[in-house]
Amino acid sequence: MQDAVQKYYGETLTGTHDLQTSACCSNAELPHYVKPLLARLHEDVLTRYYGCGLISPEALEGLTVLDLGCGAGRDVYVLAQLVGEKGRVIGVDMTEEQLAVARKHEKYHQKAFGYKHSNVRFLHGYIERLHELDLADNSIDLIVSNCVVNLAPDKASVLREAFRVLKPGGELYFSDVYSDRRIPAALTQDPVLYGECLSGALYWNDFLPLARKQGFIDPRLVDDRPISIENPELVEKTGNIRFFSATYRLFKLHDLELACEDHGQSVVYRGTIPHHRHALRLDKHHFIETGKHFPVCGNTWRMLHDTRFFKHFEFYGNFEQHFGIFPGCGMGIPFTDSNTGNSEQKGGCC
Repeated sequence: MQDAVQKYYGETLTGTHDLQTSACCSNAELPHYVKPLLARLHEDVLTRYYGCGLISPEALEGLTVLDLGCGAGRDVYVLAQLVGEKGRVIGVDMTEEQLAVARKHEKYHQKAFGYKHSNVRFLHGYIERLHELDLADNSIDLIVSNCVVNLAPDKASVLREAFRVLKPGGELYFSDVYSDRRIPAALTQDPVLYGECLSGALYWNDFLPLARKQGFIDPRLVDDRPISIENPELVEKTGNIRFFSATYRLFKLHDLELACEDHGQSVVYRGTIPHHRHALRLDKHHFIETGKHFPVCGNTWRMLHDTRFFKHFEFYGNFEQHFGIFPGCGMGIPFTDSNTGNSEQKGGCC
């Protein structure tokens, strides 16, 4: 299937217009500060974008970022502007045709950004085997990926390698495709469905324990949307399976608890992250307004205290007391209800 994916993205697809579903073509509204960054990118890079979400997390200045499945480099070149000239972005992809486009325009973007030296690097390889690319343990601040993990046959290895190369307190922030049920085995062998990011999708309730097994104890859903399939032939094949594009953030933190436990803690956001002066939206359940005490569970406290977000918050409380499960913690399908359009999580934590 890897050979089929390489052929699909290297030969079959010549641009976004060739896609047959909305899975790998995000319609997420772009933040105001990202639009001028995209305007600086070369047209060849923009027209070969196959992402399914927005992977521009907060507080990136000076970070070392790794993009898994970078394709022609659209996200790499956006992130290169957000990390600044002192930061760096590494893109990894298995499709030489896509990397050729990314590399061809490296000097163009260096000049467009006004940098003395390029801060990007592109590596040919497989996201399941980062060790083959000499990416050291605990060397990366942030890993991003945009609609690529579903294409990997061995998703556990992708998550395991991501955990290995991340620094303590580092983050895997990625968008991908998920389903509301397990995909029948026969569909996983369909090259078009697989290339369109559908038949390689994980059932969302299989993803969560898989992530936890690799060390990412508390995956946090940031955003999601239902995926539409326009091709009648693909609709017939997939039947009643519902697909969603979802963005998760997973922190490499060793002291997280399996549930959202209440320790009587709270935080106050200082409003100091660029482009997020009035509030920080950590995930679907944590919209933290500037200057306001915000009660948090122990895991959320650690996600802010033991990561790059530390300097942007004031912290109250500790782990000396325990008050049980944090109010509102529950279970349920985490994604948007495609029938009602309701974007609120059903159940969910905190």
